[in-house]
Amino acid sequence: MSHPKAQSADIALLLEGTFPYVSGGVSSWINQIVRAYPEYRYAIVFLGSRREDYGAFKYPLPDNVVHFEEHYLHDPGQWRPQPAARRGDAQGQALVQNLLDAFRHGPASPEVMAAFEAVTRQMLPGGSVQLGDFLYSKRAWDLICEVYREHCADPSFVDFFWTVRIMLQPLWLLARVAQQLPAVRAVHCASTGYAGFLGALLAQTRGTPLILSEHGIYTKERKIDLFKSEWIRDNRNVFQRDPTELSYFRQMWIHFFEWLGRYCYQHADPIIALYEANRQRQISDGAPPERTSSIPNGIRLERFAPLRAQRPSEPPPVLCLIGRVVPIKDIKTFIRAMRRVANQRPDAQGWIAGPAEEDPAYAEESRNLVRSLGLQEHVRFLGMQRVEELMPRIGLVVLSSISEALPLVLLEGYAAGVPAVSTDVGSCRQLIEGLDEEDRALGPSGVVVPITEPQQLADAALQLLGDTARWQAASRAAIARVERYYSDRLMFDRYRQVYERALAGAPGAA
Repeated sequence: MSHPKAQSADIALLLEGTFPYVSGGVSSWINQIVRAYPEYRYAIVFLGSRREDYGAFKYPLPDNVVHFEEHYLHDPGQWRPQPAARRGDAQGQALVQNLLDAFRHGPASPEVMAAFEAVTRQMLPGGSVQLGDFLYSKRAWDLICEVYREHCADPSFVDFFWTVRIMLQPLWLLARVAQQLPAVRAVHCASTGYAGFLGALLAQTRGTPLILSEHGIYTKERKIDLFKSEWIRDNRNVFQRDPTELSYFRQMWIHFFEWLGRYCYQHADPIIALYEANRQRQISDGAPPERTSSIPNGIRLERFAPLRAQRPSEPPPVLCLIGRVVPIKDIKTFIRAMRRVANQRPDAQGWIAGPAEEDPAYAEESRNLVRSLGLQEHVRFLGMQRVEELMPRIGLVVLSSISEALPLVLLEGYAAGVPAVSTDVGSCRQLIEGLDEEDRALGPSGVVVPITEPQQLADAALQLLGDTARWQAASRAAIARVERYYSDRLMFDRYRQVYERALAGAPGAA
C-alpha cells in the first residue's frame, strides 16, 4: 500500500501502537482530532513493535494527512549495522559514563537531564554515540559488564545483556526518524514512552514545540503490562526471591519507561491530561505543574441524541460491555458477574461488543469461561458493532476494566441516555458521580464498583435494572452531564487554542 508523502506539514502526530492500525480508544480520539481541523496539514508517524503484529488500517487516513510513515521498533531490518569489531568512540563513551555517574544524584536531578540530553544529541546520525558502537564495540561491552557487576541483582549476565540491547536499541531508530522527519511546525504526542522520546528529541534538536496529550498515564499502563509479562525472566532461586519485590528486569523496564516519561515532560508544553487525577499523577512523575492542564474527551452529541427517542421507558435487561477482548478490560469479571445476574434475572443478557483478535488466547479463555459457567444462553460475543445500533437495545453500559483513562464508550452511552456501571478506574467515578459540587448536583448517572469484584458488579447492575425510577433518573443525569461537560465542540475549541499557541511559537513563526 502506498502512503502519502510530503516535504512539510503543520503538525506531526507521533503515535505508538494506535491509529490507524488499532480501533477504539486513543485511535478513535486521534481520528476525531485530525478530522476536526481540516485547515491543518498533518504528518503521522506510527511506531509499532513488529510489522506482523498489525493487520490492515482500521481507519482510512483523513484527506488532511499529507504524510504517513511507519517504523517498527523490534524489526530493525536494514538499519542495523553489520557486525564488525570496533573500539568505539571515546567521546561518546565519556558522555555515557557521565550520564551513569549523574544518575547517582537521583533521577530527578538537573545533572541527569543535562547528561541525558548530551547523549541523545549524539545519537543522531553522525554523532559520537552510534548504534554500531553500542552493539559491537569493546568500549560498550566493557561498560555493560561494569554496570552488571555494580548494579544487577539478577545472576544472569546473558539476560541482562539482551535486556539492555532490546530496551535501548530502538532509541537509535528514533534518532534516525527524528533527523529525517519532514519539516513540521509543531509535534503532538498521544503518550510518553518511545513516541514521547521521539517528540522530546525533535523539541530538543529542532526547537519544534511539543504538545503532549496523555489519555492513560503511559508509565502506569506499562507497569500493569510488565507485572503480567511472562517473557521477563526472574532467575532468582526460591531462597533468593522475596514475593514482595519485583524481579530486577521488571524494575529495569519500569525505570526505563519512567525516565522516558521524565524526558518527554522536560520538553513538552503544554502537558495535557484527560482529568484531574491524571494531571496530579503527571506532576508526581516529574511534569512541571505550570505546564499541566486537563482537557476531557468529548463526543459528537448529534450522533447519539436521536437514539434517545428509540429507547424504551423500562430498562432492557441487557448489560453491554463495549471494548476489546483483552485482559486490561477484565472480560472475565464481567462474565462471572453475569452468572449472578442470570441467577436472579433469567431474562438477562450480557453482550460483549468488541474485537477479539488482539489477544486470541485470552479471548478463547473468556469463551471457555462462558461455557464452564453455563452461560451460553446469556453471554454473547458480538465482535465489532456500530455503537448506534446497540444503544437503543441495552439497559446498561458496563465497564469491568482494571485500567481506563476517560472512556469514550461511557460518554457515547450517556449521549444516548444509557446509564453505566463501571469499576473505579481512571475518570469513571468523575463521569458517574460528578467532579465538583455543580457536577454532582446533576445526580449519579450509574454506579461505581471496585475492580475484580463480580458480585458487586452484578448487584449494582441488578439494582439499576430492577428500579425503573432510579434507572430513569440515572439516564437523565447521564444526558445532562455529557451535554454540559463532554461535547466534542468543547474539546475542539480547547485544542484549537492549544494548536494556535504552539504554531505561534514555532521557529520562524511571525
